[in-house]
Formats: sequence, C-alpha cells, structure tokens
Amino acid sequence: MKNEVISSEAISRGLRTGFVGQKAFWFEYITSTNDIAKKMAVQKAVEGTVIATGRQTAGKGRLGRVWSSPEGTMALSVILRPENAALNNLIMAASLAVMHTISKIAGIQSQIKWPNDVLINGKKVCGILIENGWKSSNLDYAVIGIGVNVNFNAEDYPEIKDTATSLSWESGKNISVLCMIRQLLEEFERLYLSGNAVFDEWRENLVTLGKEIRVTSGSSINEGIAKDVDRDGSLLLLQVDGKLLKIPAGEVTLR
Repeated sequence: MKNEVISSEAISRGLRTGFVGQKAFWFEYITSTNDIAKKMAVQKAVEGTVIATGRQTAGKGRLGRVWSSPEGTMALSVILRPENAALNNLIMAASLAVMHTISKIAGIQSQIKWPNDVLINGKKVCGILIENGWKSSNLDYAVIGIGVNVNFNAEDYPEIKDTATSLSWESGKNISVLCMIRQLLEEFERLYLSGNAVFDEWRENLVTLGKEIRVTSGSSINEGIAKDVDRDGSLLLLQVDGKLLKIPAGEVTLR
C-alpha cells in the first residue's frame, strides 16, 4: 500500500509463530536479503530470523540469475537450521506458503511452476531461492529467499511485462506488504513444521505436470512430458523413448 509504514517491530509484534519472524529486520532497501541472511547465519543468528525489504539492489534468482526488484516488490529471507533430511521439503513448504498467503491477502488463486516459481494466470508473481551452508557433510543452515511482486504495473517494465505480473495488477487494488509478510511467515512456519505432509498438496498444485516441456541441465537438453514428481522434489520426465528421467530441482531450467 502507498505510504505504508513498515518496521522490524511491526513485523514481529503479535505474530502467531513460535520462532519464524520473532526476530525480524526490515530495510527500505538492501542489496540482497539472502546475502545478509547468510552472513547472519554464519554469525549464529537464531533459527527463524527474518530479513525483509521493499527493494533489493542486487537481488538473486536461481542459477546466478538477477531477480528484478522494482519498487513495489517485497523480498524476505528466513534463516533455518533443519536436519539434512528436511531439506527437500523446504521448497514445497515455501511455495505453498506463498500460495496460501496470496489467496488470503489478495483473494487470488495461484499455481506452482516446478521447481520454484509461483504463477498467476501463467505469469510469474513469486520466485524462491534456497541457499545452504555446510560444515563437512552436516547442514549448518538453510536460507530461504522469497520475492513477491506486490504493488506495481508490469506493463511499465518492458523487460518483464510478458512473463511477470503483480498482486495489485491481478486484483485491481493495492496490497499491504506488511500483511503479506506477516501472513507468509505464519503460513510458512506451519507448513515447515508439518514435515513430509506438505508433499501431496504441493504436487496437486504443480501446474507443470502433464505438460510438454524442455529441460536444460548444464549442457544437456531433454524434452518430454512432465509426468510426475518424486517425494524428494525431483521431476520425472517422460521422454519420447518412453523412459523416465529423474531431474533434481537444483540443476535445471524449464522452457
């Protein structure tokens, strides 16, 4: 919303969570919430610490891409310290949390594009980036970065107008960024703590399944039908020769 006042205290005050967002830091602008969160994680910030901003000057997407952050976007990162076995559930919990939040705050239905985007009417409204820190073979921390296009007109940005949209554009009204953040943190904690139970709902909301797709993994390109997903989040691609190819989420781009 225009002229909305957001602060670190406003994010945490009365938040219905046990730990996610109980310690929060709000910045009007910042380089990258994930970069700041990773530095804080190494310095032993408590689990659930949140870094949030209205604008990133050096936002990041998957595979080293730039995440465009015009005025009217919202980005946040959550520091977690999960067990190794829980890593596969993070992208599922995060994307479902975004879906639930969009529905409750903006009144809009959205879908998940495997592996890490949330779409409205086929256009991207949210991207998710998970970065992990390791000590030998043990997970030290996970940082979940979530960027949402909240209040702007995508038509004003030629570089993204054909592929991206925003909540205000789709709903026809300005959306409270503070309400988005608070609802998202509450939804995420609930889903994160539910563990493997998130898989079925995540799978049901994947708009990718059943579609003909092209998958690029390094120098390899594979085409086929997105047949299903494995419980670890990998995509099962049915190739033209009838064979199923299992593709880990962290290694690919879809076209």
